[in-house]
Amino acid sequence: MNAAKVALLGTGNVGRAVMARLDRWEGRGPGGRLQLAVVANTRSLQLLAGTGVGQGARANDGDRAQAAVRALGARGPRIVVDATACDAVAARHADWLADGVHVVTACKLGQGAALARWRAIRAASARAGTRYGDSATVGAGLPLLRTIRALRDGGDRIHGIAGVLSGSLAWLLSHYDGRRAFADLVEEARALGYTEPDPRVDLSGEDVRRKLLILARAAGVALEPADVEVRPLAAAELDAAFAEAVARGGVLRHVARLACGDGDGPVSARVGLEVLAADDPLAAGTGTDNRVAIRSDRYPLQPLLIQGPGAGAEVTAAALLDDALDIAGTAAPAGAALSTR
Repeated sequence: MNAAKVALLGTGNVGRAVMARLDRWEGRGPGGRLQLAVVANTRSLQLLAGTGVGQGARANDGDRAQAAVRALGARGPRIVVDATACDAVAARHADWLADGVHVVTACKLGQGAALARWRAIRAASARAGTRYGDSATVGAGLPLLRTIRALRDGGDRIHGIAGVLSGSLAWLLSHYDGRRAFADLVEEARALGYTEPDPRVDLSGEDVRRKLLILARAAGVALEPADVEVRPLAAAELDAAFAEAVARGGVLRHVARLACGDGDGPVSARVGLEVLAADDPLAAGTGTDNRVAIRSDRYPLQPLLIQGPGAGAEVTAAALLDDALDIAGTAAPAGAALSTR
């Protein structure tokens, strides 16, 4: 089977980690299934020598993402790896899928934005038989989405999901002690590559809102962004919340909660800072750990817990390439659609 041609969009922390990982694989192991052919960002488009691509692409094309995809041609398996945080790029995911190009993404603006965009991605993937690799969008590759989908495929109803979904906010809260300026911690987290390119996306709760929407939709709850109640994380509230946590012997966590509305019950979704008891299922974890509790028919009282690092360029790049390798290992020019319920 020919190697899948890959167009990498974005050369920030995650994009550079993708390229470094591919370089380490060159000539051995899984790297033979992927051929990095095009690299593009907002300033440039690079066609890599010896990959047989380039027809129809211009380095000065203003829409470099679209030019990068055109450069992959129309034959053989083709994969776009979206390592951007760009809404305009995410808006093209459905079009690329419809054109027979598989999409692998860490960007939450495809499936975590308006419901109409999520539905368009699902429909395009189903019609064209292309696959949408999304494991890097929530939990940086932790088996969250695939577990929810597997439970539903096995006949389970998802009753609720609660989790620490932001690795950056988990890191910030685990390091906050009431003495060091919170702004300094935010800058350190940004320098370490834990935050979104604009940390305000994390602090506002918007990044977690998108993740909760992706999980909710996978669980069968078709929410719009406005259906999720979000309380931004404000430095002004931290001192009082930290003091409360100390007094109660608890911990501060930034938590997303979804109640799926079993039967005639209400659906609810919210995101915000909470003081948790020390024995709460979400209280454990250190550093950038995500920790998610899933309740379903199979796990009605004691939830299924999934925990692991949820931020960082290396783990996100690994998740992107895991999805790309899975597609390359099974796909002809278009393969069986990946469920995006």
